[in-house]
Amino acid sequence: MESIGDVLKRYSPKEPDDVMAVKRYILETFNTTVSVGVQGEALVVTVPGASLANTLRLRSMAIQEAAGTTKRLIFRIG
Repeated sequence: MESIGDVLKRYSPKEPDDVMAVKRYILETFNTTVSVGVQGEALVVTVPGASLANTLRLRSMAIQEAAGTTKRLIFRIG
């Protein structure tokens, strides 16, 4: 019988398409890696600095179109 640790080692969660699209857009446009999480009907984008967060807030409509999502974008600094 397998242990729970063995089962969890094989498990690799697949990110939703809109999460991957947001990460790709920001990486290609701003050359910065961010983390994106799903929280209900919103995508939480954690960025390294305040200036990038403000720039992304201004471009939130373009990011939503590029990702093909209607989910709300929330930007966090962290």
